[in-house]
Amino acid sequence: MGRAFEYRKAAKLKRWGAMSRIFPKLGRIITIAAREGGPDPDMNPKLRTAILNAKAQNMPKDNIEAAIKRAQGKDAADIKEIAYEAKGPYGTLMVIECATDNPTRTVANVRAVLVRNSGELLTSGSLDFMFNRKAVFEFDRRETIDLEELELELIDYGLEELEEDKIPQENGEDKAIVRVFGEYTSFGELAKALEERGIEVTKASLQRVPNVPLALSDEQMDEVATLIEKLEDDEDVQAVYTNLA
Repeated sequence: MGRAFEYRKAAKLKRWGAMSRIFPKLGRIITIAAREGGPDPDMNPKLRTAILNAKAQNMPKDNIEAAIKRAQGKDAADIKEIAYEAKGPYGTLMVIECATDNPTRTVANVRAVLVRNSGELLTSGSLDFMFNRKAVFEFDRRETIDLEELELELIDYGLEELEEDKIPQENGEDKAIVRVFGEYTSFGELAKALEERGIEVTKASLQRVPNVPLALSDEQMDEVATLIEKLEDDEDVQAVYTNLA
């Protein structure tokens, strides 16, 4: 979505972490994962991934353990994962993933943000053909890792693509990272293969990747990025996926 957006995103996440605003979002995902697959991360890949992502955002250990314990409580059963589909300005398409204990509140909030920013909700299922679900892993680039060799090894575990990228940092420098893309159903196998090779994954998720990426001008991108940021400000919204290039 562009270097400027990535910079703003990184800065915002850091600010959220410092203010503990992102922790409730992460906690809900941990609770849902523990409720579905059990409280032992060694036996629950989804929970292991949720904890990994929480640690990457500096979520305290006590908060993580509390989120796991909540999975055994009555309130945990009320939290539901819901995905809303939407259309934004300039032909932007969005899938908005939420975790909420009050879908009526959540859909009203999401709709209000969209309407105020030239967007609209779409009928559920409208964008099924526009996105593919992918297992995505990210780790820091290290010279000790032979990426060509790693790519060949991971093909047997469901790898589809391996790419290098640079993420802008607040100090003006770029951090080199590697992203691994695989089939949705290969998430567990790829996670295990990376772990067995001593690769410390910094981020892991099941993402929605657009089939036909949309290119916008910088000015248009800024407007869409503002909409995305406002959606992400809602504590029920976990992730916003778009068809932007």
